Amino acid sequence: MILSVIYFIVYFSIFLALLYLWVYNRKSYSLQPVVQPRISILIAARNEEHSILRCLTAIEALNYPHTKIEVLIGDDASTDNTRAIVDDFIKDKPNYRCITITKTIGNARGKANVLAQLTKLATTDYFFYTDADIAVPKNWIQAMLAELKEDIGVVTGVTTITGNHFFHKMQALDWVYSLGLVQVVADIGLPVTTMGNNMLLRREAYEQVGGFETIRFSITEDIAIFNEILHKGWNFRNIYTRNALALSLPAANFVQYINQRKRWMSGSMHLPLYMAVIFVLHAAYYPVLIPFFAYTSVAVMGGIFLLKLIFQSVFVHICLHRLNLAVPWHYYILFELYLVVSSVMLIIYFFMPFRTVWKGRKY
Repeated sequence: MILSVIYFIVYFSIFLALLYLWVYNRKSYSLQPVVQPRISILIAARNEEHSILRCLTAIEALNYPHTKIEVLIGDDASTDNTRAIVDDFIKDKPNYRCITITKTIGNARGKANVLAQLTKLATTDYFFYTDADIAVPKNWIQAMLAELKEDIGVVTGVTTITGNHFFHKMQALDWVYSLGLVQVVADIGLPVTTMGNNMLLRREAYEQVGGFETIRFSITEDIAIFNEILHKGWNFRNIYTRNALALSLPAANFVQYINQRKRWMSGSMHLPLYMAVIFVLHAAYYPVLIPFFAYTSVAVMGGIFLLKLIFQSVFVHICLHRLNLAVPWHYYILFELYLVVSSVMLIIYFFMPFRTVWKGRKY
């Protein structure tokens, strides 16, 4: 019982500190980069016939001079109509290229291999990475470039899910909440991670680490390149604003969802210790609370649950507000139920002896 009490004291103390920082350490963002350089947008595509057109249409609508944008799409052995759709879209757009990926280079595999080869073909000093199932906002380029100070090698935007189904909306809150926790830590100068679906790398920083083909292979290639760039002495910037908010399509089915989350959980093994502590404390909440019921009353247990729900809901509300988003009030309660069920299932699945399935490949 004493250990449980200590856990709850630590848990709520850290949560309160994060909430305080989220309110009083808010960063401001600009839409005015010092210059408007030529930039490269790099996209790995494998069997994306249902999403690639949405992605390319959003890029074509960017509020940035099209003459200063080159778009490189890597067709990673697609077996559907991805290549035909891309070719039709880019046929009258000289700043777009689609490259068929037929070989691997260095240590790179899968998506990392595609990006490694696209980066070698890029002709600019600024690499913007996004995914084929992502729609970037119109001011994406300006918002990211404005944060790229001289010592910064990586800039990361924010991403969430779009969709009309209830499960999609819960996933969206999950992304907003998790990335909000990351942002609080990043805003006090502590590096956490990046996201390959909404990322800007400075060419100089990328080449200093030797690129994706030189670093150790990881199924979370974005975290791997982020860590290597920081090890070379570069700084980072995470930004949490509507102007850098990318919208991802939801997982097509439950199997895809749990494999996606298993891959992310594998990547979390490479997070800094302080972030791992936050996530472990968060995951342990119910495993500690339920046995604690044997030593206390329903009223005490209910009070502890209510306190978490209040803290969490306030945090999520601030996250949504900063992205100009909103949900009905009862979603905050349903989100807690979603976290309980999904966390238990994902923890069980993570430790089961199954290989991670990603884009039709097993790792």
